[in-house]
Amino acid sequence: MIVNSDLTMGEGVIERHEVETFLTLAEELHFGRTAATLHVSTARVSQTIRKLERRVGVPLFNRTSRHVSLTTVGRQLHHELRPAWDDLRAAVQRAIETGRGLSGALHVAFVSPAAAQLLAGVTQVFHEHAPDCEVRIREAQADQILPRIRSGEIDLGLTTLPLDDPDLTHGPVLVREARMLAVPAGHPFARRASVLTADLTRVPLVRLPGHTDIPPRQAGAPPATTAPTAGTFQEALTLVGTGQGALPAGAHARRYYARPDIAYLPISDAPALEWALVWPADRHTARVRAFVEAADTLIHGHGTTRQPPQ
Repeated sequence: MIVNSDLTMGEGVIERHEVETFLTLAEELHFGRTAATLHVSTARVSQTIRKLERRVGVPLFNRTSRHVSLTTVGRQLHHELRPAWDDLRAAVQRAIETGRGLSGALHVAFVSPAAAQLLAGVTQVFHEHAPDCEVRIREAQADQILPRIRSGEIDLGLTTLPLDDPDLTHGPVLVREARMLAVPAGHPFARRASVLTADLTRVPLVRLPGHTDIPPRQAGAPPATTAPTAGTFQEALTLVGTGQGALPAGAHARRYYARPDIAYLPISDAPALEWALVWPADRHTARVRAFVEAADTLIHGHGTTRQPPQ
């Protein structure tokens, strides 16, 4: 492995090839073998060592026609430089493995049961190409998934778009689903086949931190009336079921959160809710790329966008 780094020495800089030449000669104690190991000429080895000795100010090697040995200063330099150089090479190698490698662990988060089911399928495809990389799937609340991605606690997460953060990026849209409105089973809306976005101003909406399922408000429309704030999606549905408000949600909620006290109605004029994998723009590692590609293969392998369970 070649490390393109320089080290300071006194008022000058010791270059990579000088370090490698010195360490190799200190261990081979033979100019010819050192030259062969480094794939350079013997003259180049001699020139490099003389330049290094001028910078240090004292000889590093005793040379005779038959014998090469380290001086006292040379032994000291080798003793101190070898472990430092090995540590530097190991650190660079670890960085390379993190950026390019497909081993280790990949932490992926989700915010709904449907997303968890999808990630399980993506993981199976991912492991076909990266069997040595462990995928750890974790649940996150809607208001915590993006902060956990930014902090590096998780590598990427499956969540809804759009993103309002220039430090984050996302892969292709994996799922598009209709938007629904969860209302109490006894609410007048529950007798309708669907609602419009304008209807959302007629009911109090339960607030849920990080919840992005609320469709965009039409220009000129009055703001929606807000109901109590919930800490989790299940808590929000409980508030709905007890008649304290309504809750916009993705269509998957009708299957994964079916409740006798709640009715789900399509919001017929709302744009589809889009789901994608999100990760920090500056941490686009090989593992992240491979996982995003696995998701794209699973969902778009036949040229269509998968629809979530209805």
